[in-house]
Amino acid sequence: MPPLVNRNIVDKPGFRVNNIPMKELTVGKNDAGQRLDRFVGKAVPLLPESLLQKYIRLKRIKLNGKGAKRDTRLSEGDVLSLYINDEFFEKPREENSYLKVGTPRLDVVYEDENILLVDKKPGVLCHSAGQWDWNTLIANIQARAYQSGEWRPREENSFAPALCNRIDRNTGGIVIAAKTAEALRVMNEKIKEREIEKYYLCVVRGRPRPAEGILRGFIFKDAAKNRVYVRQRPEPGAKEAVTYYRTLGSANGFSLVECRLGTGRTHQIRAQMAAAGTPLLGDGKYGSDRENKKLGEDGQLLYSYRLEFAFRTDAGPLNYLNGRSFSVEKVGFAEKYFPDIRF
Repeated sequence: MPPLVNRNIVDKPGFRVNNIPMKELTVGKNDAGQRLDRFVGKAVPLLPESLLQKYIRLKRIKLNGKGAKRDTRLSEGDVLSLYINDEFFEKPREENSYLKVGTPRLDVVYEDENILLVDKKPGVLCHSAGQWDWNTLIANIQARAYQSGEWRPREENSFAPALCNRIDRNTGGIVIAAKTAEALRVMNEKIKEREIEKYYLCVVRGRPRPAEGILRGFIFKDAAKNRVYVRQRPEPGAKEAVTYYRTLGSANGFSLVECRLGTGRTHQIRAQMAAAGTPLLGDGKYGSDRENKKLGEDGQLLYSYRLEFAFRTDAGPLNYLNGRSFSVEKVGFAEKYFPDIRF
């Protein structure tokens, strides 16, 4: 078992409930006065809130040898007896964040024994960014597999359900997760070879000219500023970017546009649309932050709403997906600005 995150927790292997060894924690001076549930939540950060409350009710968390209410105030010298599975005492990190998820929150587009397609909502991180964060897409996906019994991490040598593609925090859309090592290998290869077509919806300012066409250019990434610049000619460090687009409708100075990626560059659609004179509504990085605030839009209106599996070569165990298309049920901003357009 990895080291305990709280060094004051002491193993008491001779004491067990349902074969779960007891751990003991003594309340110090600086922790006195806290509620029982809040103190244990800090001491065992991987324990989901729902399980914490359940264990208090079941007396798997005892205060001075007896059951106690969750709002009991602790005193210096109080002793807590914790009958909680070992894994919840590990040091929190991205690899075990799934343990913290009590009830996975996922909008499933499609699922089988190999893959899971999830509609990621804007504002949700695919992976934790810099610091430990359990409320991520991958944590919820792994928690779903773990709680259903499909994935038993203690029996695996190295594999864990993993994302095959990512979407920016403020962009929504379909994310592919692999549930087996072979599915991960094949799907990553198909994405690399551009054998999966990704379609996006966006609302832009103005009207694209022409209404349907191809945006071609070269994208240079400034990592320090986390933004890209579109060039019309090749230059050192710039990569070719190709976006196919078609206008689905225009009204009130905005247009609903469908984009298909020909390449997969950072901020590609956002940067190329802005360079063409039609920036995405809500995009403060490549558009007008002032104008966006007037409409109450604080994130780019961009959604990866549909994907098609278009395998040109053998996909092994995933061949059955070839030719299939999957879409999200709804795109909120499209219904808001263009309620009469069906896509």
